[in-house]
Amino acid sequence: MKMRSRIFAALAAGAIFAASAPAFAADINIKAVGTWGNLTNFKKHEGPFWNEKVSAATNGAVSGEIKPLTELGLKGNEIMRLLKLGVFDYAHGLPGYVAAEDAIFEGADLAAVTQDIATQRKVSEAYFPTMEAKFAEIYNAKLLQLYPFPSQMLWCSKPVAGISDLKGKKIRVYSATLGDFVEGVGGTSVTVPFGEVIPALEKGVVDCAITGTMSAYSAKWYQVASHAYTIRVGWGISFGAMNMDKWNSMSAEQQTTLKTELDKLTDAMWTETAIEDEVAVACLTGGECAIGDSADMTLVEPSEADRKQLITVANDVILKKWAARCDDACVANWNQTVGSIVGLNAAK
Repeated sequence: MKMRSRIFAALAAGAIFAASAPAFAADINIKAVGTWGNLTNFKKHEGPFWNEKVSAATNGAVSGEIKPLTELGLKGNEIMRLLKLGVFDYAHGLPGYVAAEDAIFEGADLAAVTQDIATQRKVSEAYFPTMEAKFAEIYNAKLLQLYPFPSQMLWCSKPVAGISDLKGKKIRVYSATLGDFVEGVGGTSVTVPFGEVIPALEKGVVDCAITGTMSAYSAKWYQVASHAYTIRVGWGISFGAMNMDKWNSMSAEQQTTLKTELDKLTDAMWTETAIEDEVAVACLTGGECAIGDSADMTLVEPSEADRKQLITVANDVILKKWAARCDDACVANWNQTVGSIVGLNAAK
């Protein structure tokens, strides 16, 4: 019943889109759903692109309208089902939303596997064809983007001096692979929606929570978290995908034009994310903050021993558990694509 009511709500949102469409009729209009409305990717990129830039860039040949999932009252795992039904034409989301359908979706952003953004972009590009084929198969969708949120790190309400201090702690996660990381370091993973993390930290439901650097700052987690442990456990890789029927309804020229503009958007997102980590961590930990008030979290940087242990956890726990969720062909494909870039090998 809840899912049905959300579908009705999404259909109603589609009606709102239609009612707010521009008076001039573009050759094609795309109704999109975005990520969190209060975070950088939507405010600076997804929102302006669909609501303004794509029409301007194409002289009205392609126009768009977007609302964030937070405004539409939707959960992340509902987005691609609604896209498949044609409620939306384009969806932005996280592979963790769709991993329950097939573990192959996790492969572009397995916890603790990549430690720098240049390598992560190579990983995303190498794994793109794998994701593209699976989006088409399961969701009748054309994958057009893979882009990052800032680094996923740990924000704790209790003192943490290194990776060994995570043992026994309850840690908020939002995906299976992050849960594997927490288990690998001896913690207990707890799934908590992003909007409920502050009260969860405040009430002791969790001791630490994982999210991106700028997300933690924008959502003011520093109000309840005291320690910023900046070990990188993921990237929050996100996707942009289009309903295949809508894609196929476009002319070849329209497809090329839209793809060109989306590629520019993707490049801008990768570029900004590379900068945002340093800015957000500085703002959270008492450094110079040009984007707002500076918080006073204790900065805890991972030691060399922490980094080595992270690789051990990735090899011995994260990759093994993920390989058990994927079939042999999935694992072999990952080893040939991502594994060859990061120097790791997944095995059951």
